[in-house]
Amino acid sequence: MLDWYDTHARAMPWRVGPADRRAGQRPDPYAVWLSEVMLQQTTVATVRDYFRRFIALWPTVDDLAAAEDADVMAAWAGLGYYARARNLLKCARVVSRDLEGRFPASLAGLLQLPGIGPYTAAALASIAFDLPETVVDGNVERVISRIFRVETPLPTAKPELTALAQRLTPAQRPGDYAQAIMDLGATICTPRNPACGICPWRAGCAAQAAGVQADLPRKVPKAVKPTRRGEVYVTRNASGDWLLETRPERGLLGGMLAFPTSDWSQDPAPAPPFEADWCSIGTVKHTFTHFHLLLEVHTADAGQKNPTRGTFIPDSRFRAADLPTLMRKAFDLAQATSDNAQASHKRPVNPVPEVP
Repeated sequence: MLDWYDTHARAMPWRVGPADRRAGQRPDPYAVWLSEVMLQQTTVATVRDYFRRFIALWPTVDDLAAAEDADVMAAWAGLGYYARARNLLKCARVVSRDLEGRFPASLAGLLQLPGIGPYTAAALASIAFDLPETVVDGNVERVISRIFRVETPLPTAKPELTALAQRLTPAQRPGDYAQAIMDLGATICTPRNPACGICPWRAGCAAQAAGVQADLPRKVPKAVKPTRRGEVYVTRNASGDWLLETRPERGLLGGMLAFPTSDWSQDPAPAPPFEADWCSIGTVKHTFTHFHLLLEVHTADAGQKNPTRGTFIPDSRFRAADLPTLMRKAFDLAQATSDNAQASHKRPVNPVPEVP
């Protein structure tokens, strides 16, 4: 596996490749930690640009710790699972304030930090500090389930797969090995149509020998996601300022900048931020982990009204890119509706031809 990784390792902006490792370069624990938090339930392709942006804005954990919450949440916008961003700040501030900007070089020490669970601690200990800890993500679960032909479905099989993965974790270059097996799952031992012909572990794969590799890992059928509904209110005042509010830290989109909304339920009660002739312009759809959401978008002219909640943000300071994806969908619909209305208003009327 290590020989394969030395040749086929994926290039990542947060990764120190095999050649650089041999030349004596060590991984930056801050970069490893930041990337691992971002990669939770998010693809590598999506994370790359976010990681580069964060490193450019906050090159060290001390820089991140000193950042304004709103700036970090805005930079995270669109990446989803916003509790990760809040925990990112909490962890950075503990490391900067209490640990002199240094991450603990032990699994036990890492597990004491806010927002760091068993997986992230193992990944950081292994990749950043080359400790023989076992890293098990979705890619590793798939590889291990096939190598050992584990028929128990996920998530029930997680403890069994972790125990089997521990048997394979080497004392030699455990950080490179952890990245190698994750790369194997991402590029060769893929969910569909695994490329067994070029797999370095083909000879020892029990699932491939039995011809069932494409059927593993088995999974317990997922429950059907329910659908909830809600209302969102997109408005500007006479000065062109946008009405926005910071959502409560706990809950969905916690700590993010957003337009005022109703509750999200089967039968939401309207909750406009002020009395007006609100106009429904359509519905945007969004899927969260546990439910689908249909959010009806309402617009109105705020004029000189004083809203019961939220704050007017000057247009010069407003950036749609700072909004979470759901709110950007609502904004895009409101903008498109406004643009269409203006275009229709400006469209010249064809003159009635004269009768000869």
